[in-house]
Amino acid sequence: MKSLRQIFLILFIFFNNNTFSSEDDKTFQEQSMLSVLYAQTSAEFSANNIQTYNNAKVHLDKALADDSWTAALEQKDNYQNKKPAIILDIDETVFDNSPFQARTIIKGLSYPNGWVEWANEGQATAVAGVSDFLKYADKKGVKIFYVTNRIHILEKATKKNLIELGLPFDDDIDVLLMKEENGWTSDKTSRRELIAKDYRILLMVGDQLTDFISADEAYVHHVERKKIASKYSDMWGKKWFVITNPMYGRWEYSIYDNETPESEEAAKAIRINSLRP
Repeated sequence: MKSLRQIFLILFIFFNNNTFSSEDDKTFQEQSMLSVLYAQTSAEFSANNIQTYNNAKVHLDKALADDSWTAALEQKDNYQNKKPAIILDIDETVFDNSPFQARTIIKGLSYPNGWVEWANEGQATAVAGVSDFLKYADKKGVKIFYVTNRIHILEKATKKNLIELGLPFDDDIDVLLMKEENGWTSDKTSRRELIAKDYRILLMVGDQLTDFISADEAYVHHVERKKIASKYSDMWGKKWFVITNPMYGRWEYSIYDNETPESEEAAKAIRINSLRP
């Protein structure tokens, strides 16, 4: 999550560049309160995630029965006889980190303040529906890979958190692929390519476009980003499964055309301008 948000969360960009004041920071966090409350208190949010993972179960069976089936754009020829695998992002896909978001609001702080400490606590709970899905896939003999943009120093704590939640975790090979491990960047393409060498990737689950496609394709203005949904209309809910994340994401930075606004006031003006009444 840390590296994801180094790119995806505009607040972090502002923080690094000392663009906004602490008061701006507090204002931003107050604006995120409803999205965090939605994730923590809404039955609809949990229901949607359960729905997503229930649907993934159905399509996992279809994928296992069809050796021509692959979910990865990086999958090349001659994959039909490879062992089956699935790929999941971790933060807001497997782990619910909304308590960290709540802390930042209450304390008037912003990411990355407190993030490493939160991750090392290993107290994240599981996103609704994910446990049943992963156990189902494991019983089917499907290899489960966790491809995350948490930085490599958090690997031990992340693995411990996964295991303590009772989620499947194999030790025969590296199934937890972190950012900065083996020189990997935040673009997950190279990690999907690595998995595709030995496995047929049946399904992928994530909360950001880059959990499915390259950063180059995903890092565009929000108008173009919306077109990506239609471009891959045959993948969503069949081979690619998106977990809703209302709390943060690249979508916001795309509103600013991938440029850092001069101030919180400027950012607010762009947000209002982007509304479509």
